[in-house]
Amino acid sequence: MANQVISGFKETAQSIAGAARPWGEFLDLSALSFPSSIADATTRVTQNLTHFRINYSIILYFLLAIALITRPIAILAFVAVGLAWYFLYFAREESLVIFGFSVNDAVVTVFLAGLTIASLVITGVWVRSLTTVGFGVLVVVLHAAVRGTDDLVSDDLESPYGAMLSPVSDDNGGARGDYSGL
Repeated sequence: MANQVISGFKETAQSIAGAARPWGEFLDLSALSFPSSIADATTRVTQNLTHFRINYSIILYFLLAIALITRPIAILAFVAVGLAWYFLYFAREESLVIFGFSVNDAVVTVFLAGLTIASLVITGVWVRSLTTVGFGVLVVVLHAAVRGTDDLVSDDLESPYGAMLSPVSDDNGGARGDYSGL
């Protein structure tokens, strides 16, 4: 049992590390420029959040860990709640069964969200955590708006507006249909 848990954590950590984009690409100073319009900023934010989602998540978790480091009881609660999320939500493949009853994923999610909020309130770090997450989201959105998207791989960048603004193919099968430019 312990070996399965450790191997599960190891596989999860390896998949997260493999999904993260290189930090050199993420922090490339030559790719930083101000967007030309609000629409450009919105497109950049959407594409960068898609492309660098793991990097942004790591930054938010790191900021939250730094904020909680002065409260050891909060760190223990944070670890316990994280383990509960891992075992009750992320690591299971079949539905949760308690006393012979199958529990819906929505019920598990609501329970875990309530447990998370309760642990933040009981340990007295909910204001600090909320402030830290708010600051982290501000930093993430600011980076995503300022980081240009010209050098990103286009395979995982779909138009945030669906087929309406997707590239037009040579056979006029794209968003413009049979219309031609003037």
